[in-house]
Amino acid sequence: MTGMQVSNEKRLVLLSGRAHPELADAVAKELGIELLPITAYDFASSEIYVRFDESIRGADVFILQSHPAPINKWLMEQLIMVDAAKRASAKRITAVSPYYPYARQDKKHMGREPISARLVADLYKAAGVDRIMSVDLHAAQAQGFFDGPVDHLWAMPTLVEYVRTRIDPDEAVIVSPDAGRIKVAEQWGNRLGGVPLAFVHKTRDISRPNQATANRVVGDVRGRTAVIVDDLIDTAGTICGAVRVVLDAGAKDVIIAATHGVLSDPAVTRLGESGVREVIVTDTLPIPAEKRFPQLTVLPIAPVLANAIDAVFEDGSVTSLFDGVH
Repeated sequence: MTGMQVSNEKRLVLLSGRAHPELADAVAKELGIELLPITAYDFASSEIYVRFDESIRGADVFILQSHPAPINKWLMEQLIMVDAAKRASAKRITAVSPYYPYARQDKKHMGREPISARLVADLYKAAGVDRIMSVDLHAAQAQGFFDGPVDHLWAMPTLVEYVRTRIDPDEAVIVSPDAGRIKVAEQWGNRLGGVPLAFVHKTRDISRPNQATANRVVGDVRGRTAVIVDDLIDTAGTICGAVRVVLDAGAKDVIIAATHGVLSDPAVTRLGESGVREVIVTDTLPIPAEKRFPQLTVLPIAPVLANAIDAVFEDGSVTSLFDGVH
């Protein structure tokens, strides 16, 4: 007999950056493990230092980092953690980025623009990432930016199950905030038992960020509870415009359901004054006290992340977790 036979027990290690430690704690609890302790701090010059306090040699390492503002700091911290893991002889490194940084810059609208979402994928690859895990990418085709496995997780089952308890399906309508997300709205309608659809016709000035004008509703919303579904809420200008035109079209009331609560100023003020009954997001991003308002409901995304991490570690199917969502 040639060669050498050794015991080769797999080891899962979960590491967290400093952007959203509460989410990492919740994921670790779902997995029944402890977060690996790390030392991380900023130098006076704002450079970031990271060191793992225990060996990760030969481990399957998952580096969880959310990306709220300041996004560049938290992206750089995650890249530094990846580099540290690679140099510490991790067997496989997965970047778990629930809210993918620069996701909205996924194509060129005009000449001489970058495709920053592709650049982020290249940075992950150059740092040493073997696999990426993210929730509700702004555009699903961004999976192709990374030369390796990408686990595109979905918050829709989590959101749908909650919304089901808040509406009467016979008196509801699913509203896409623009024509581009009608396919997602169709999946919502099917999961809620055939709820009808509508969409808001809007125009956007591509030369100005966070600027869009909601013009009118296409579809019948009169007398119904309108559920506006989207992937994220940033300054809330677009979605509050959608709320306005839906209410003007005769909707009984409005619920917003979105995956990522970016909630940049003045989102909280706009949403609080919009007349919306409830705003539902997940905790892919931290939502501090100053961003909370009475109509806001925050659902946990940790079970989705933990199930996917466990499936990857056990070499199981991640797709099977999502019950036919594509």
